Amino acid sequence: MSEVTDERRWRAAEITVSDSRRGVDADDRSGDVIVARFALLPADVVNRKSVADDIEEIRAAVRQCIATADVLILTGGTGLGPRDVTPQALVPMFDYEVPGMAEVMRHQGLQSTPHAMLSRQVVGVTENCLVLSLPGSPAAVAECLDAVWPALPHALALLAGNTRHPDAASPAT
Repeated sequence: MSEVTDERRWRAAEITVSDSRRGVDADDRSGDVIVARFALLPADVVNRKSVADDIEEIRAAVRQCIATADVLILTGGTGLGPRDVTPQALVPMFDYEVPGMAEVMRHQGLQSTPHAMLSRQVVGVTENCLVLSLPGSPAAVAECLDAVWPALPHALALLAGNTRHPDAASPAT
């Protein structure tokens, strides 16, 4: 994957939602995939957290991260299990949703497995921070990021107030 060029470095945060992958020594390969990808944006990781599959814990971590980040990506808790509550935690926090990004992630996943249709990832904007929730497996995280990556820099630029379309020709002088 080639590096995206832009004059600006973004501020990024990552949250892993998992009852089993918590603590200092936890194996967080999905979170590691996200953090590695942030370097290509380019972005500085300003916050990284691991929380239990608990609505209030997720919301508290999100509130902390959006205070300092332009983009926040969560991994985990998007399945159909009774402890998969990431969408329930996030959607009420959104100022508005960005359904096209969630749709393209599911579409990309369907190219690999029919189980992708069971994923409930959501994307939205909260206090001018783009928030994406991804599945918990490292392979699914990589697929989802591949799906949205081409539009991510433009989405962040729009949220930062740059409404010029990246393909627009410069005005004649």
